[in-house]
Amino acid sequence: MSAVPIYETFHTWQGEGVHTGRASFFIRTFGCPVQCPWCDSAGTWHPDWIPATVDRPSIDHLVRLALRSRAEFVVITGGEPTIHDLRPLTSALHQASLPVHLETAGAFPLRGDFAWVTLSPKWAKLPLVENLERADELKLIVENATSITRWWDKIGSNVRARHVWLHPEWSQRENPAVLRSISDWIKTHAGPFRAGYQLHRLYNVDSLDPRARPSIPLGGNPALGY
Repeated sequence: MSAVPIYETFHTWQGEGVHTGRASFFIRTFGCPVQCPWCDSAGTWHPDWIPATVDRPSIDHLVRLALRSRAEFVVITGGEPTIHDLRPLTSALHQASLPVHLETAGAFPLRGDFAWVTLSPKWAKLPLVENLERADELKLIVENATSITRWWDKIGSNVRARHVWLHPEWSQRENPAVLRSISDWIKTHAGPFRAGYQLHRLYNVDSLDPRARPSIPLGGNPALGY
């Protein structure tokens, strides 16, 4: 059995960032101490949404599933995957010639061998400086018109990534002030900044794999726990 609890696995394509549109196999781990009020994977931690049972499949089983999908790479995400020791899993995936991409808030040490690191910082638990410097791309979640300025003032001096994506928080994706703040920032600062979006949601591609659990976007809604 794997020491890592797994919330779900599914075959899809990457919907965000530099690798958007590429076939990928997602492994979503269970558990998250960060617990954002707008989390779109609340089933990994929220007491109202966690499943009755959580599997701990063997590493060999996970590798076989990934190979069977014929995806270009594997994405390990969460929850927050770095609360787990991912070294045995990433080692086995690399031995199978499967590149491993990590999606993390960056608040915990990275344990594993990753071909690509996407870091999306969260205010509830700020990222470690070494992880900011290691990240290949950064994804800032824009919750309101001041989010980008606040984030860049806090962490900008430690960012080395060539790509910094500005994503409207999903429940704010039609908020003119949020969208305007992204557009204005990019036109003013240029450089590594890019407008981001969760393209996979428009296609609803994740749900095409029956193994994927339904998305649970909290959206900061008090009725869902906040």
